[in-house]
Amino acid sequence: MALHGLVCAATLLTLLTQVCGKPALNTRIVGGEDAPEGSWPWQASLHRFGSHFCGGSLITNEWVLSAAHCFDSTSTNNLLVYLGRQSQEGSNPNEVSREVTRIIRHPDYDSGTNDNDIALLRLSSAVSFTNYILPVCVAAPDSTFFAGVDSWVTGWGNIGEGVPIPSPQNLMEVEVPVVGNRQCNCNYGVGAITDNMICAGLSEGGKDSCQGDSGGPLVSKQGDRWILSGVVSFGFGCARPDFPGVYARTSRYQSWINSQIGGSNLPGYVTFTSTGTNSDLSVTCPGLPPLPTTQTPVTTAKPVVCGQATMNSRIMGGSSVSSPGLWPWIASVQKNGVHMCGGTLVAQDSVLSNANCFSSSPTPSEWTVVVGRLNQNGSNPFEVTLNVTNITLSNLTGSNVAVLHLSPTPTLSVYIQPICLDNGQTFSEGTTCWGAGWSSGRGGEEEALQEFQTTIVSCGNATSSDTICTGSFTLEQGDSGGPLMCKIGESWFQAAVLSFENNSSSRARAGTPMVLTKLSRFQNFLTSTIGTFLTPASSGSSSNSSTASPSMTTANSGDVPYSFITVSHLLLFAACLQLFV
Repeated sequence: MALHGLVCAATLLTLLTQVCGKPALNTRIVGGEDAPEGSWPWQASLHRFGSHFCGGSLITNEWVLSAAHCFDSTSTNNLLVYLGRQSQEGSNPNEVSREVTRIIRHPDYDSGTNDNDIALLRLSSAVSFTNYILPVCVAAPDSTFFAGVDSWVTGWGNIGEGVPIPSPQNLMEVEVPVVGNRQCNCNYGVGAITDNMICAGLSEGGKDSCQGDSGGPLVSKQGDRWILSGVVSFGFGCARPDFPGVYARTSRYQSWINSQIGGSNLPGYVTFTSTGTNSDLSVTCPGLPPLPTTQTPVTTAKPVVCGQATMNSRIMGGSSVSSPGLWPWIASVQKNGVHMCGGTLVAQDSVLSNANCFSSSPTPSEWTVVVGRLNQNGSNPFEVTLNVTNITLSNLTGSNVAVLHLSPTPTLSVYIQPICLDNGQTFSEGTTCWGAGWSSGRGGEEEALQEFQTTIVSCGNATSSDTICTGSFTLEQGDSGGPLMCKIGESWFQAAVLSFENNSSSRARAGTPMVLTKLSRFQNFLTSTIGTFLTPASSGSSSNSSTASPSMTTANSGDVPYSFITVSHLLLFAACLQLFV
């Protein structure tokens, strides 16, 4: 695609997502005591009048997440944050300190119940990332932490009830399993543990967070990333049997965090997905409400709708590098692990592409589909790779399309959503539409997803019920099979499948309209292959995607144009580049 420039803010968001939760010096597998230097590079130490009083977690280069109960007021007087610190005594050659310019306690924090025990601290200036100072990934709203999930808590707090940390007061770590909320409610008294909390600890006691650890991180590892699941909040004593530590559940706060931070320099959010069966569902005790007799997973409780891109605020202009979740239906169709064509998720089990992509090799076992991908090279924390079980090609005169059936079906999120299919919509002249895809040599070293904007125009002599025309643009081979997307109301519809072959003849005549085959021409084929088309969310509803929680639908920087570049963003970009040199 003929695209130019680089959108800095989008790049920053991508870089932060790639950097978060990946400490170079952490090889933690089993429990320990003193934490080796650099193991937990997001750990913050909060000081007033020269003394440590609470912990925190670095989530961007300018923001630290901590606990609301650490702050009796929002006064920043004599408040310092140390990052890269190992010991509370002696030298810390890798540390930096920052004053705090703002303390933001959650507006619904309840000191009586400890609900919503979370706070944000804005640093006086951005920090540079090093092996000893890095942000942690934050659990996204659709994360699941089943009972038993291995977790770590770190801090400089007491090592027992009334037992201070011994000299030289090195950062301590402890490994504890998640305790399900039903069990934790039975332990603390039904009603004491809310959905905004997560518990972790051993039933026999002996390992726990304690006084002085408040505000610090509870993290779990998924793949090569550490994800912040909780903020140290409260407990009954320290490490007592049957009284696990209680933490603010970070996956409940993405919308609030983003609304306070604003702009594009947001934390990296990653979905933590538990496997197996959640044993907490079988827990019962006096006063604990029983589970419904029929447990329906959240992923199937709501109807699957189409065309919802909650992280996309595209109105005008273009971008050479997209952000994660901007076009959540875009798929990379790969042969033997190599990108060949684009595609779109049009149902939970089906991807639509161009039939020409498979003319020489229609064997399903040779193909896979990757959804949730941003970059062809580098990290993609939201992507899922799916097997192709069947390839069905349409058989009409002229251009044709292909439907790929997938196994398993992906879990939908704000990063993975189906697009609506054109079943007779009117795309009037002058309508702004978009295309997106990957092609070799585009998108820099990472080969990031490319997008372009175009406009519906008159087809002139080529006008027919089966054609749709746009302003001219250039496609490459890897773009073939991708979508022409137009927004109708609050939902995105696919108007056509892009075809490299159709584009090649018009490339010599710059400025001539692009003539594409309307997707509605294939309606009978698609209906017989896919089944009933998905319907868009009802007008005025908030993204009723089948798995995105309400907090997820309002999250991220959709209200902030990605084209605004500030000096601080450039400095962060330079710092990030230095990190990877």
